[in-house]
Amino acid sequence: MALRARKKILVCLLFVGLLVSPAAVEKADGNGELFILLTNDDGYDAAGLRALAEALAPLGEVMVAAPETNQSGTGHSTTTHEFIEVRPVELVPGVKAYAIAARPATCVRMALEALAPRRPDLVVSGINRGRNLGVVTYYSGTVGAAREASFVGIPALAVSNQRDDAKEYAATAAFVRELIEELRASGRLRPGLFLNINAPAGEWRGVRITRQSTTATPQLFSRFASPRGGVYYWSDYAHLGQDEEGTDVWAFLNGFISITPMELDQTASGELDWLRQWEREAAPAR
Repeated sequence: MALRARKKILVCLLFVGLLVSPAAVEKADGNGELFILLTNDDGYDAAGLRALAEALAPLGEVMVAAPETNQSGTGHSTTTHEFIEVRPVELVPGVKAYAIAARPATCVRMALEALAPRRPDLVVSGINRGRNLGVVTYYSGTVGAAREASFVGIPALAVSNQRDDAKEYAATAAFVRELIEELRASGRLRPGLFLNINAPAGEWRGVRITRQSTTATPQLFSRFASPRGGVYYWSDYAHLGQDEEGTDVWAFLNGFISITPMELDQTASGELDWLRQWEREAAPAR
């Protein structure tokens, strides 16, 4: 089956209930062009970000607001109580871009509040250098930036690529463009849309709509000793080798593009009923 046909199936799956039905078609300018804000956590000069800017520019107006330096692993942390330098940079012809001395989530919020000429129709974070699957999404600056946009009701995509390769970045960027076009045509670019997309290396077997794996990622601490007797540790984590079918990890490791719909509400709804026994009214004043 051709990849284009598989993507059509993907959108049909989205239609039949994985995403809430839209109340209205997304807002765009009078010419029907989208205004897309791009960001990442690898830094403004990353190849994956440039590939996205080039691929999405034909859809309308594209603006980049990305960190000055690599911010991988910063999660949803923010930059506060310090001055933030903002520097215009040249990335792709026709695309206004800023390098910002801040965390990815703050880059998004600064763009929305102080830099963008109007409210974006969509925020895309990536293309990240390396996977963002399972609980690692809590550590990911790429996902954190997309979540920040979702906080304020802007549709958001977090996009990651397994291999740091120009051709594969271009292929993933082209896939993201087609996904955006089809979601837009169906009126699915709406508040609440928050997707985490991971593309494996090599030829894709297809696309899978997945749930986030909750399997703990192994954390590694390598010990080193200095000539003066000091002890140091290098922190890293190991990727999961496999997981249950249906998870983002399983799909990715089996050659499929994984698309996980995410949400902001972290409430454990199943725990609400029994916990309500601890609800109390205030004691009457004496």
